[in-house]
Amino acid sequence: MVTGSRDAFTELGTLGVEEEFFVVDESGVPTAGSDQLVYDGDPPELLDGRLDHELFKFVVETQTPRLDGIEEAGDAIREVREALVEYAASHGLGIAGAGLHPGARWREHEHAEKPRYRSQLERIQYPQHRNTTAGLHVHVGVDDPDKAVWVANEIRWYLPVMLALSANSPFWNGFDTGLASARAKVFENLPNTGMPTAFEDYDAFEDYEERMVSQGSINDRGELWFDVRPHSGHGTVEVRAPDGQHDPSVVETFVEYTHALVVDFAERYEDGEPGTDVRREVLDENKWRAVRHGHDASFLEPEGGVVSLGEVVEREAERLDVPGLRDVYDRESGAERQRRIRGEDGARALYDSILL
Repeated sequence: MVTGSRDAFTELGTLGVEEEFFVVDESGVPTAGSDQLVYDGDPPELLDGRLDHELFKFVVETQTPRLDGIEEAGDAIREVREALVEYAASHGLGIAGAGLHPGARWREHEHAEKPRYRSQLERIQYPQHRNTTAGLHVHVGVDDPDKAVWVANEIRWYLPVMLALSANSPFWNGFDTGLASARAKVFENLPNTGMPTAFEDYDAFEDYEERMVSQGSINDRGELWFDVRPHSGHGTVEVRAPDGQHDPSVVETFVEYTHALVVDFAERYEDGEPGTDVRREVLDENKWRAVRHGHDASFLEPEGGVVSLGEVVEREAERLDVPGLRDVYDRESGAERQRRIRGEDGARALYDSILL
């Protein structure tokens, strides 16, 4: 898995969903359980080859099977989650979902032994040592490499919208950060993260990918951790902006919205629509607004002016027929919910509230 190939981009609209979760003990506190679940145990068939661990031993990742379309996504997401919870319970463990676990203190936890992660720790040092994050990653198949790059370019303005709606990580290392998504800022301390610049075409992206590997900046293409990327191994556009979630209905909405965006932009590419010229600094500002304010964010429009998250949600729900966006916006945000529960009932109740 060093670099990918333009030949991977063969089909439009397929789906794959990756979710990162926290392994917890009977008190809801993060605990080193990935060795038991990934290496020592015998996972159920649905998770066979689709369950892995992350940098810390209390973080695991699941993948759905490759899905032919959005119609299959809801059931697949719930079935994978149910299988993981049942499997973890058989080992005396629980599973929690959020962008950061509010009770995790990174200095107290073990890193995984996998050589890939040990190499990253040695190369990156402090920013990776404290990377206790968990996110939602959505892959949507695209049938042409240049189209995939164009779609990834165009989707960048919408990434802060997804982040603001998903913001679910106000606490980090045991304290309230004042942010709606502290995960996004913790993760953005790593190299090759955040909002990417636009690429002219697939050749330009491939040249960049190969240069980063050949010069030793990354070990393989998987270490380009941008908020969106053409995935040259799977032949997808991968959106990596949202915080992790405990509620599957919220995940389903983000998957539906991501799928709709990618397919819509793919069709606009086919129609010869010119790309949007928006400064990277504007995109970074919008991401900061999402990180800080969550559901209360407003965004700089590409053509000028400012629009509230609520206005974007209404516009997008109507334009792409994703009514679930309204439901996610109208409900209490993940960050607000966490703060309320901790303030009213304490830390233990908060830990219980993010269990799957």
